[in-house]
Amino acid sequence: MSKAVGNKKHYKILMVAPTSFFAHYGAHVRILEEVWALQALGHRITIVTYGSGNDVPGVDIRRAAFTGHREVSIGSSKRKMLYDPMLFLSTLRTAWLMRPDIIHAHLHEGALIGRLTRSLLPKRHVPVIFDYQGSLSGEMVDHRFIRANGSFYKPFRALEQVIDRMADAIISSSHNAAAQLRTEHHVNPARIFTIADGVDIQRFAPPVTAEAQAQVVALRHELGIPDGRRVIVYLGKLAPYQGTDLLLEAAKLLLPNHPDTHFLIMGYPAADDYRNLATYLGIGDHVTISGRIPYDQAPDYLAIGEIAVAPKLSTTEGAGKIANYMAMALPTVCFDTPTSREFLGDLGYYAVRGSAASLSACLSEALNTDPASLHDRGLTLRRHATAERSWSAIARNIVSVYDQARSGNFAVRRSLTQPQPILAEMKGETKDVSL
Repeated sequence: MSKAVGNKKHYKILMVAPTSFFAHYGAHVRILEEVWALQALGHRITIVTYGSGNDVPGVDIRRAAFTGHREVSIGSSKRKMLYDPMLFLSTLRTAWLMRPDIIHAHLHEGALIGRLTRSLLPKRHVPVIFDYQGSLSGEMVDHRFIRANGSFYKPFRALEQVIDRMADAIISSSHNAAAQLRTEHHVNPARIFTIADGVDIQRFAPPVTAEAQAQVVALRHELGIPDGRRVIVYLGKLAPYQGTDLLLEAAKLLLPNHPDTHFLIMGYPAADDYRNLATYLGIGDHVTISGRIPYDQAPDYLAIGEIAVAPKLSTTEGAGKIANYMAMALPTVCFDTPTSREFLGDLGYYAVRGSAASLSACLSEALNTDPASLHDRGLTLRRHATAERSWSAIARNIVSVYDQARSGNFAVRRSLTQPQPILAEMKGETKDVSL
């Protein structure tokens, strides 16, 4: 049972994470920061996940048996089809022991497992909240697991739509995703709650002290970045659908006119492959590909950059890295997608989606921007991140969804067509960050 302290309810929350939690990339970061923020409000969280992954101090992680010790590859994987039944059994066992007030499920597999688990619990209302991070079929196409015109696409698309409608409520990270759920997957709009990706604004902050700035210089030298280079940073997965190939092509186009530019590309997998590609393109001496960066060190590495780039091609997934860039006061170049515009509004540099030439041109535009104006743009992004994307506020909105799901009261809802706060403020409209 939930406990009430004063007028506040503290819930027992069972999180289902069908992945090798914790790993140092986007979806895992969102899960972890949600957990920390909910714990700070007094809620008890237990995460059920695969047998592999890194433990996190202070986080209760229960691992499924017989799912091996090797981290599951990023994105769609045949191995998941073997691991998910084991995860379901572990989730059911954990649910029977802890008797949760809420089942908070990540990814479509997690939502299905959560719904099946709820159906086998004693007769009591345990809402299943689906933390929606993108289209299942869209991700499979992006990761080249299936083809959009292949025989498996329609069955997976149908399964995805069934899962979407199973949950008591869906939390989407963007208005674009919410619109897709409503119009393409026919989910009841009253059950869709748009809660944007957040950022730890204390952890992700530009260095201001002399000591912090000296550490940035030391790290830059450690990475072998020559003095005098203007650094463009990227942090995230390395993959074609993330735009990594296009980013290197854009760098090749950019460098003849901006020879003092250096690209610091941080992430995994396939770091060696992309180093080889940079060498093949003749830009290896202007590109540093660091490989995997521990999450707690990410702000230190991002602080090396003057400009950030987010060349993600997917139109169905979130873009949480942009929130981190904003908090670091980094002007950001990205492909023009609805999700990117939700983050950056008129403050972004937008390239034509899928065009290396356009991406190069936008990077050049950012580099050519007056330094004072570029700095001010970064500080404005930082202010928006602080005002709109702090995890403490986001956690309270998540708890509001829990409250409504437990009561079954979805009558009063925020309009899905309401402008994002960053856009509303620039248009002189009233800011509203409540649900």
